[in-house]
Amino acid sequence: MSEGKSGQPGGLRLLLEEPFYQPVGNELGVFMAAWSKRLPVMLKGPTGCGKTRFLEHMAWRLKRPLVTVACHEDLTSSDLVGRYLIEGDETVWQDGPLTKAVREGAICYLDEVVEARTDTTVVIHPLTDHRRHLPIEKLGIELTAHPDFMLVISYNPGYQTVLKDLKPSTKQRFVGLNFGYPPAELETRIIVRETGLDEARAQALVAAAGKARNLKDQGLQEVTSTRALVYAGNLMGSGLNALESCEVAIVNPQTDDPELAEALMEIFRAFFPEKG
Repeated sequence: MSEGKSGQPGGLRLLLEEPFYQPVGNELGVFMAAWSKRLPVMLKGPTGCGKTRFLEHMAWRLKRPLVTVACHEDLTSSDLVGRYLIEGDETVWQDGPLTKAVREGAICYLDEVVEARTDTTVVIHPLTDHRRHLPIEKLGIELTAHPDFMLVISYNPGYQTVLKDLKPSTKQRFVGLNFGYPPAELETRIIVRETGLDEARAQALVAAAGKARNLKDQGLQEVTSTRALVYAGNLMGSGLNALESCEVAIVNPQTDDPELAEALMEIFRAFFPEKG
């Protein structure tokens, strides 16, 4: 991962080194076109497929600070916008991460936005159209976004339910980019680049993942991600044997079902028959 300057959680982060990202299609060109018009962007795709790394790469490329908010069900609009805090004998206003980004012209990234409460996500609507305003009711003001402000959200469509999904009225405010796991050749290149693993073992990891992903319809909630393959590759590179690396980085986090775990292990045994 690249190094960057960052403050407290939700603070501005300026990426100083290029985060490695392997393009799959024209996602860089689409994002640059959206940036040129400051259109909000929605990144859709499964866990661990590279959505966050892609955005970090684009923030570095555009030389813009990045504010990342990991959304969750307890996230309130005040968490995003800001609140009054008591400091000593005084009550002072503290900007939330969204407000910081609006003021400073940063890219604000709401990661897994469907995890946030619906009444929280409504606050972003005025920032996603021609107004580019952020109402701050507690201050009685409306902030006009800095010319370089950009809003980006992400979510995993595989987790959609009736209770956890973006409203169509919200989705239609964004340019949508679909992400998936990269083709085998590119995924191998990513693993080699990210882990330093030799190409033969990287290819075996990717081939095994291709077989393992076929178990999606047999009870797995999530399939083997590129991120999990990178973790396994890093463990192999540290000297841990291949099968144990696959077990602890891929199989154990993926399922608690003994039969599914064994089915996954059988796949990895086929590609890593050696003990070392």
